[in-house]
Amino acid sequence: MKIKTITSLLPELFLIGFVIYYWTLTPNLFNPIAIALLAILVYQIFSKKTILGLLISTVVIMLSLFMVLALVSELAEFTVVNQDYNNLLLFGSLYLGLTLLLAGFMFFKYLKLQMK
Repeated sequence: MKIKTITSLLPELFLIGFVIYYWTLTPNLFNPIAIALLAILVYQIFSKKTILGLLISTVVIMLSLFMVLALVSELAEFTVVNQDYNNLLLFGSLYLGLTLLLAGFMFFKYLKLQMK
């Protein structure tokens, strides 16, 4: 594959990686949500449909913003700033920030395709 092709697929590939990470955190191997998310993302990589790309990125952005609120709520429960607070703040912010950034890139990529 060419480097340009890989970089154009970077948001989808990272989202697939995030889904696989989510799947590894679940207690059972048969997780229909993770399977469906993987199937949709793999289908999007091969079909490159603009409406589906916009829909996927919008849903990921909305869910990530919801999770940011959940992170802030969880951080508000800490009474003292300790190592657990710092770990949650660091890794939660990195994970959600990267997810938002990649979903935003994906949104604008498919929005440009839609405008053509």
